[in-house]
Amino acid sequence: MLSDRLSATFAALADPTRRAILARLASGENSVTELAEPFDMSLPAVSKHLKVLERAGLIVRGREAQWRPCRIEPRALKEVDNWLERYRRFWEQSLDRLDDYLRELQTKEKQAKEKKHGRESNAKRRDRTRRR
Repeated sequence: MLSDRLSATFAALADPTRRAILARLASGENSVTELAEPFDMSLPAVSKHLKVLERAGLIVRGREAQWRPCRIEPRALKEVDNWLERYRRFWEQSLDRLDDYLRELQTKEKQAKEKKHGRESNAKRRDRTRRR
């Protein structure tokens, strides 16, 4: 089920360490040791993060003799992007409508000011005419 997969993906992405690991993998395959370098944690702790990412479908781990390369799996991120796209469109449309409404209010306000200034000018002319 898609929502269950999305839940696992979002749960995996909720952790900043796992997001940092994904960011490193975006530039290419890395071993567990290479991925662990910038973090102040043990290799088993990094491996636990990798397992969460793997279960969520965000990474794939391979086996080449002693080397266990990890690589990002873009399909899971594509599913997140597709899910988010619906909300992106909703907010863009909502903000476009708000922008149109604000322009309409500004136009009405400008017209009201012009009308008011026009009346004031007519009233001033009448006053000057009466004084003569």
